[in-house]
Amino acid sequence: MGYTQQSGADSDAPATREEVAEALEQLAFLAVRHLTNRDISFTAASTLGRLSREGPSRLTALAADEGVTQPSMTQLIQRLERQGLVTRVDDPHDGRVVLVAITDAGRELLAERRRGRTNRLAELLATLPPEDEQALATAVRAATPAFQRLVESAARARKSPGNTAS
Repeated sequence: MGYTQQSGADSDAPATREEVAEALEQLAFLAVRHLTNRDISFTAASTLGRLSREGPSRLTALAADEGVTQPSMTQLIQRLERQGLVTRVDDPHDGRVVLVAITDAGRELLAERRRGRTNRLAELLATLPPEDEQALATAVRAATPAFQRLVESAARARKSPGNTAS
């Protein structure tokens, strides 16, 4: 499955939803395949990122947010804990609850991964002609806010009461 640009007079026509979905899927695949450091699993990296952005969380909430079972998340958190990337802390609002929090080592790992992706992307962009690099930068600046709104809207819809979609 590859994304192909339309040619001829239709090339300036607005992309269909299917074309946008295919392009985003291809971009995600390329980013994961060529920009991601594989030192930890995608779910582990996503969980660390969530803890870094949102702060300590219940294990059950992490499992739901990552779309994995609670036993799977428990195993992942135990591995991350052994690696010193997360720790368990008491919930300040409910002493019976234990939360999972990212450690400084976990934050540093995320920062290293981000630097690695940035460096790899810079290397790849350097292979493009300047006009292609500029066109790509312009497209990304234009598309990112709209895509962020789509993702946030989907997340709100998933968390809304009465939503039974999985």
